[in-house]
Order: sequence, then structure tokens, then C-alpha cells
Amino acid sequence: MNEFDWIRSIAPTHHHRSSVIQGIGDDAAVFRPRNGWDMVTAVDSFSEGVHFTKDTMPLDAVGYKLLAANVSDLAAMGAVPLYYLVSAAIPATGWKLSELDPVYAGMKRLGDAYSMDLIGGDTISTGNGLVLTITVIGRVEQDRRLLRSSARPGDVLFLTGPVGLAAAGLSRLLAQGKSAWSKERDIEAHQYPVPHVEYGRVFAESGLRVAINDVSDGIAHEAEEIAEASNVAVTIIRERLPETGIQAESSKLEDWMLRGGEDFVLIGAASEADYLGLEKTCAEQELPLYRIGFVEEGNAQVVIERNGKRERLTGGGYSHF
Repeated sequence: MNEFDWIRSIAPTHHHRSSVIQGIGDDAAVFRPRNGWDMVTAVDSFSEGVHFTKDTMPLDAVGYKLLAANVSDLAAMGAVPLYYLVSAAIPATGWKLSELDPVYAGMKRLGDAYSMDLIGGDTISTGNGLVLTITVIGRVEQDRRLLRSSARPGDVLFLTGPVGLAAAGLSRLLAQGKSAWSKERDIEAHQYPVPHVEYGRVFAESGLRVAINDVSDGIAHEAEEIAEASNVAVTIIRERLPETGIQAESSKLEDWMLRGGEDFVLIGAASEADYLGLEKTCAEQELPLYRIGFVEEGNAQVVIERNGKRERLTGGGYSHF
């Protein structure tokens, strides 16, 4: 099968969204946005040997997780996921074109869960490992986008789910390879993370001031981004972080929770009154919220509080360069 036959083989036979005017099959995709909505877009790449290996990820999980990481960015803006485009740089050796089928099937599995349409992309050959790049497009009600810069002194700091599971799973996968593949929570959290779109929609639809960031690089890093964007001081209370149920040394477990990343839950800040309202709305939809700290005046920084003792929290966030 050549490149063009393969592209035809992965092209969708139908579209979930009636807003798609032209998908795969022409020079560019065309979609028609709805009035009263802001369009939201994000792009991310997965590189073999950096983000995954064939020993740590089933092929379908590679595609699933890449799309999940991008959908999580839409969730952090409160957006409804709509479309995605995929660029694949395929190495001349080490990969067969047929191996891309389960990768795209993994994307489709998650895309179908949110009624997202694959509307285009590109394929090229490369001399190195597989590189996949996804661009996602969503929409959020006009002027309802959720921004990191919205935190204010006096706010409650909260999480939409436990953190550290994905890092714990990666640790096991790096040590044990394919023998660790299982349905256990830490392995599933690393290979098949679930973006918290429903939470983002609750926050956006509320119309309240809510600062949100998705946890791709660990809450130490994501809290710092909120602190910098809002010019506030953020405190994380260690004892309030939701338990993962993972057994490990306390220092290692804490590092996974604070700096592990790739959990793709949301970390946010809202006023006390607004938080209580959001907590009630989320509970009605069986979406638990976890109060983990607070926001106060101060230069952009993050503090960790353990047993009443406070210290500056630094580190976290993977740097490619």
C-alpha cells in the first residue's frame, strides 16, 4: 500500500459534526463556526524515544494518548472538542505503514468518545523515530474561556482528580517493559489517560471567574504557571492531595504527585463562594473536586505546606532543551 492508498484507508467515512463542510480529500479542510462561540486550538507532538517507546506503550495507546493530551488542553479552556488534524513523520526503518493503523485507531477511539472529526493532516518519511503531531480545534461560548491569569488572592486552589498515577505507571513500565502492561490503575493512567472535558465544560458554562491549567507537567509546574500568569502566590497543602492508592516511599510518591505530570486532570482556582457552587454542581454530575490549597498576595511563586511547615516549591515540567 502506498502513501495515498493508506491515507484513503484511514479517512473517515462520515463526520460527527455537521459543521464540517470538507474533510480529508481536498487541499484543505473547511468547517463553519457557530455564532456566539470562540474557536480554541492547540497543537502537540509525540516523538518516539522521548514521549514513548514500543516497550512502554501499545500502538493504539500512542495515538490515544497524543489526542488525549491535546483534548486536555481544550478542557483547560472549557472548550468542546470538535476536530483534529494529524501529521505523521514515519521512519524508513523500524516501522511498517500497517503499524500506523492501530495508532490511528487509538486516536479514533478517543475522538469518537467526544464526537471529534479527523479532518486532515500530512504524512512524510523521516530517518529517525516516529513523530506524530496533532492539532485540535474546539469551541467555547464567547468570552467564557478559562485562563491561567484569572486567579486572585483569597481563592481556593483545587484539583479535579488524583495526581501521580501516570508517573507511577511510567516508572513501572520503564523498569519492567511490556511485562507491566495491564489494566492496573497506574498503567492505565499512563497509557490511556482520560482528559477532564466534562469539568472544563462545567467551569465554562458557570460563567464564573475560574483559573484553570491542565496537569501535563506536574502540579508544581502548572501551579507555577497560574502564579506567574496571575501574579499571585499559590500554596499547595500536601495533606490535602488526593490519595492515589499507590504504594511507594513517601519521598518518591510525593515527587510523582508534584512533578510527575501526564495525569491530564485540571488544577484551578476560584473564590470561596464560587468554589462551593462549582463543587455542588460537579457533585450533581458525579465529578468530585478536591480542595488542595489557596491563593494569596505575593510575587509569582508556589509554596508547599507539610504539617504546617511551609517552603518554596520549585522544579517540575519536562524541558526538551
